[in-house]
Amino acid sequence: MTSGSDTRMSRRTVTQAACAWIGLNMAGGGRAGAASASPRPNIVFIMADDMGYADAGCYGNPVIRTPAIDRLAAGGVMLTRAYANSAVCSATRTALMTGRYQDRLACGLEEPIATYDIGLPPGEPTWIRQLAAAGYWTALVGKWHLGGLPHYGPRKSGYRHFYGISGGAADYFTHQLIPGTDQFYQDEARIHDKGYLTTLLGNHTLSLIAARARDQQPFAISLHFNAPHWPWEGPQDEAESRRLAHASREASGGLADYDGGSLETYAAMVGAMDSQIGRVLDALEHHGMADNTIVVFTSDNGGERYADTYPFTGMKTELMEGGLRVPAIIRWPAHLPPRREDEQVVVTMDWVPTLLAAAGTAMPADYPPDGQDLMAQMAGQAAAVPRNLFWRYHAQQQRAHLQGDYKYLEIRGNEYLFNVRHDPKERANLKQRDPERFERMRAQWLAWNRTMLPFTPGNYTGSPHGRYYVDHYGLEDDGLGAG
Repeated sequence: MTSGSDTRMSRRTVTQAACAWIGLNMAGGGRAGAASASPRPNIVFIMADDMGYADAGCYGNPVIRTPAIDRLAAGGVMLTRAYANSAVCSATRTALMTGRYQDRLACGLEEPIATYDIGLPPGEPTWIRQLAAAGYWTALVGKWHLGGLPHYGPRKSGYRHFYGISGGAADYFTHQLIPGTDQFYQDEARIHDKGYLTTLLGNHTLSLIAARARDQQPFAISLHFNAPHWPWEGPQDEAESRRLAHASREASGGLADYDGGSLETYAAMVGAMDSQIGRVLDALEHHGMADNTIVVFTSDNGGERYADTYPFTGMKTELMEGGLRVPAIIRWPAHLPPRREDEQVVVTMDWVPTLLAAAGTAMPADYPPDGQDLMAQMAGQAAAVPRNLFWRYHAQQQRAHLQGDYKYLEIRGNEYLFNVRHDPKERANLKQRDPERFERMRAQWLAWNRTMLPFTPGNYTGSPHGRYYVDHYGLEDDGLGAG
């Protein structure tokens, strides 16, 4: 009889073999048809929302079909030790825009941003602003969640064009977070495009790629899906959208979805996103851009509820591995080898110096990134770089510090030391067995924390509560916010 772990590993092996076959048959085709007017690469940065580490076939999922994400992995580098800068959305997005720990900015202390009067300051240096200054055409398609328009917004932070939602969540059919209140924009104008949101974002991205193919200007498109974030609505679930809107109006509140969804619905949501990613990859091939376009796929934080975070424990809003570990793939056929797995530790803010260096530019000298350029490591041209990374999360008073394979963790005053390479489920607390390392890493976290902005009583923070999450029974509101 095969154990569950053996089954998972055998399916992972089969999936990897399939990815390799796809890569052998497709990766070369991108090179054959590639034609770029500029040696500078185009960039398509695809971010999922709340996607679990193991929600894609190439990461071992035995149920959810993700042929496009698997194809991307087959043609590039699949990172197996990638982390999000935070266990929640807007904090990670702050780090992605600036290349720095989100805790350096007031908006990065919100977990997540829950009002429209807090956001990424318009004058803040961003990687997108640097690309625009270097001659790139830039666009954000999808989720912003870094402050309400018109005071904040993508076009105030370096993007030339915006098509998507301004807030942290949206119904997939009405595109609203609060029933009756629009948040779907094209640039600064509210719009009412009809359709399933994931499909609309894919459609718009295809139109932008076609336009850039005509003018041959290097471009950077951030395609930030809201999938598979709740509400739990697949492409055929418009009736569920109407049910949730009615429930929200009855409760006189915003959208929530604690009584819906299923594994099948979640798979349909991930599948719909994967389908649009496939269309984007096809478009790059069609226009001869694939060879010199960097495509990145990742998630803003770990998964929740229906997500697969195997082999980790924890979820979104938690600094355990399941809340921080994310899928991450980079494909650049002109410079990166296909079908490569890499254990280099990567965190969200690393994408900023890595992609800017590839584009021949960098963040301003007086605004150095906390992230590192890791392209040589991803290409297998340099040895892995040991990392010292830090996290904090206000709800449940969480702290984490990763140093090599070891992780210091504190939750509600309980302290731990884990070797997360050998113990990814974080079960064997080494605090007593290795007290010297424990005290050193704890002291290093405290020293780092003193360099960051302090949390204030007004900062919003959210975490799961027992009244909604059965696997968190006994855990109630800690007085710092609702998850």
